[in-house]
Amino acid sequence: MDKSIEEEVTVKRKKKTRIIVIIIVGIIIGGIFTLRAYIKPSIATSEFTTAVAETGDIENTINATGEVLPEFEEVLTSPINAAVRNVLMDAGTKVKAGQSILTLDKSSAETDFDKLKFQIESKENEIRKLKLDLEKTFYDINSNNNIKQLRIANFKDAVASAQRLYKAGGGTKEDIEQAQLNLKVAELEKQQLENEIKNKQQTMKIEIREAEIALAIQKNDQQALKRKLDLANVIATREGVVTWVNKNIGASIKEGESLARIANLSSYKVAGSISDNMLDQLHNNMPAIIRINDIQLRGSVASVSPAVSNSIVSFEVQLDEKNNKLLRPNMKVDVFLITETRSKVIRVNNGAAFKGSNQQEVFVLNNGKAVRRNVKTGLSNFDYIEIISGIKAGETVITSDMSKYAYSKEISITN
Repeated sequence: MDKSIEEEVTVKRKKKTRIIVIIIVGIIIGGIFTLRAYIKPSIATSEFTTAVAETGDIENTINATGEVLPEFEEVLTSPINAAVRNVLMDAGTKVKAGQSILTLDKSSAETDFDKLKFQIESKENEIRKLKLDLEKTFYDINSNNNIKQLRIANFKDAVASAQRLYKAGGGTKEDIEQAQLNLKVAELEKQQLENEIKNKQQTMKIEIREAEIALAIQKNDQQALKRKLDLANVIATREGVVTWVNKNIGASIKEGESLARIANLSSYKVAGSISDNMLDQLHNNMPAIIRINDIQLRGSVASVSPAVSNSIVSFEVQLDEKNNKLLRPNMKVDVFLITETRSKVIRVNNGAAFKGSNQQEVFVLNNGKAVRRNVKTGLSNFDYIEIISGIKAGETVITSDMSKYAYSKEISITN
């Protein structure tokens, strides 16, 4: 019984001790926060950056990435299956129209061309032979037809003679019928021969036409192969700079495979990409800013790709100043797409002090002190942020990260 009472007293003492410790810790923490709120810390001017609020225009932007590309670039592809024999120009070389860039081993294609040439000659001979056969067959059948015609005339005379002889009493009726039968057989044979002539002519004309069509196809193939062999010289069709060339001498090249690229480096464009989450804000003719170091170039979205790849949307920006000296092929740049513009607003240089929320607290310089102030912000970009309320034009704002002074209402400024 005594043991139970002692355990109960012990438990109560432990609970009381815990409560006292918690209260003491709470008082200490509360005291610290209270002191931080009332004790005014100090900061040197070298430890922060400031900006003066001013009235001006502001553009709301969304961030994207981009790559500078030549505005016009021609890709030279292999027109035949071949191999790289010799590279005459390296990347970066200026080239004029008509100059050769590299040569291909065209022996296989040339062999096919010669083979096709012989096949065409063979087909032409075949057509000539068919025409000769047609002429000979027509001549033979026509001669037979003339012979049949003579026999018919002879049988007609025989019928007439038999009829006269029968009337004179020197012949029989059977002689007349036999003569008439011979005439009828000769006429049927002539008709059969005429049909044979007609059918033979049509058949041989069809055979000749088929051979002529096959010949025309072979000639077209020959002309196409000739054009491909001419293109296999791989010459520049316009003035520019070789930006890439296949230098793998001896490597097998398939028809349609890229051999070289020629670009006009006097004008450029920007190929941009952005997350598909922003697709609803992206559209043609949308103003854009291209940032190279501290320099800004203006342009507009010329086209938007309808396809989405790996959650990325591609678009193309046409620059207002296409020949700017800072532009280089394949240069990576920052792209800022302008979604909205406002004029005559209060704006401050954007900095780490602004966390992206519409309602936030910043420090404003006032009589040698930095005073916490609640502000409402609007549009923002990489340069400026719009101040809707809380700061007036002409006031100086600390733009540095001041998160370590989160519980201070005022900060003394020291030199």
